[in-house]
Amino acid sequence: QSRLYGHGVATSYGEMCYHDNSLVSASLEALIQHLVPTVDYYPDIRFREVAPKLVQLLTEWTETFPYDFRDDRMMRCLKDMTLHVARGDEYSWRAMQQMTQRLIKRLSALGQYEEAVAALNAAAQERPASLKTKQASAQRADILSVCDDPFILAQQLTHIELDRLSFIGPEEFIQSFAMKDPLENHKGFFRKCKTSNLEAYVSWFNRLSYLVATEICMPAKKKHRARIIEFFIDVAQECFNIGNFNSLMAIITGMNMSPVARLKKTWNKVNTDKFEILEHQMDPSSNFSNYRTALRGATQRSETAHSSQEKIVIPFFSLLIKDIYFLNEGCANRLSNGHINFEKLWELAKQVSEFLVWRQVICPFDRDRRILQYLVTTSVYTEDELHLASYESEGPENNMEKDSRRSLRWVKEHFDK
Repeated sequence: QSRLYGHGVATSYGEMCYHDNSLVSASLEALIQHLVPTVDYYPDIRFREVAPKLVQLLTEWTETFPYDFRDDRMMRCLKDMTLHVARGDEYSWRAMQQMTQRLIKRLSALGQYEEAVAALNAAAQERPASLKTKQASAQRADILSVCDDPFILAQQLTHIELDRLSFIGPEEFIQSFAMKDPLENHKGFFRKCKTSNLEAYVSWFNRLSYLVATEICMPAKKKHRARIIEFFIDVAQECFNIGNFNSLMAIITGMNMSPVARLKKTWNKVNTDKFEILEHQMDPSSNFSNYRTALRGATQRSETAHSSQEKIVIPFFSLLIKDIYFLNEGCANRLSNGHINFEKLWELAKQVSEFLVWRQVICPFDRDRRILQYLVTTSVYTEDELHLASYESEGPENNMEKDSRRSLRWVKEHFDK
C-alpha cells in the first residue's frame, strides 16, 4: 500500500511503514521478525561474520550508554554474552576484553566524579560566620580578590561546565521525565534510573546564579557593588564569545534576582548597554528565538573549527531539557495502531546526539585551581540572606519591602543562632 505525504511517498509493508525510504513506524513483533533469517533472507549465515557485528553492537552500546551497566544484572548479561560471542574466536575475545576494560574504567571514573561532586557540595553547604552579617562578610574574600580578569573567569567557568557535561549520560535525559511504556517488557532493569549527574549540572547553574547575586549584594559600599556588576557583565560577554551559553544565562539570572535588581542606586552607577544586549540575546520571547539563532551559529562554527576553542558549544541546559521533555510528552511512543513511533525516536536521537558531540570537547584553557575551588565551594547567601543583604545595602522603598525586612529580621533573630 502506498500513500502520498506532502512531497514524499509513504509505503507500508505488512506492519512496517516507510516514508522516503526511512522507517517511520513498526510493530515490535515486525521488527523482531525482520531480523529473523528466512529462505530468501539470510544476510549472515556464518557465525564468524555475525560475531564481529555483535562485538561492534556491544561496543557502541557500552561506549554510548555506559551507565546502563551500573546495574549488576546488566553487567552479568554482558559477561554471559561475552562468553557466547567470543567462544572459539580469539579476535572477538580480545575485542570484548578491551571493551569491558574501557567500560569498567568509565564507570570507575563516574563513581569518583560523583563522590567529588558530593564532597564539593558538602563543603559549599557549610555556613561560616563570615556570612552571618554584612559587617562580618567583609572578612570573606570576594570574586575580584580571586580573579579580576573577566576572560580568565569565563575560561574557568567553561572548565566546570565541560567537566560536568562530560559525565551526563544520554539516557538521563529520558529517564528524568519519561513515563514507562505500559507495553514495554523487562522494566526491571531500569527501575533504579540514575539522573544524578544531570541533576548535579542543573544544581551548578543555580549555584552560579546565587554566587553572582551574593557577590553583588555582599559589599557594603555602593561603588564596590557597581564594580562587581560591571565585572560580571564582562564575564557574561566573554562566556557568549566562547559559546558558553549556560554560564551566560546563569549570570544573567543572578543579576536579575530581585535582591540585585532592586539596588537602583547601585545600578545607576553602571553602564548597562552591554548587559541589555546580552539580555536581548537570551530573551525568552518567541521561544528563545534570539538564543536559538546564536546557538546555531556556534554549532556551525564548531563544525568547521580549526581550534579546540572554536569547537566549544555549551547550551543553555534547562532549555535543552525542556525541548526534549516537550518532544517526549508531545509525541506518543506508540501510534494508534500499536506501531513504535520512529519519527519521534529519530528526533530525540538527533537532539541527544548533538549534545553528545558538544560534551566531548576537551577544554583548551589552562586550569586555575584557586579560581575553580572558589567557584565551586565558596559559601553563598540563601534567598532570605540575599534579601537582607540587599536591604542593608539600600533600604526598603515601600511598605511591602519594610514588612519583608521586618519578617526576615525576626526569622534571623529567632532561628539563626
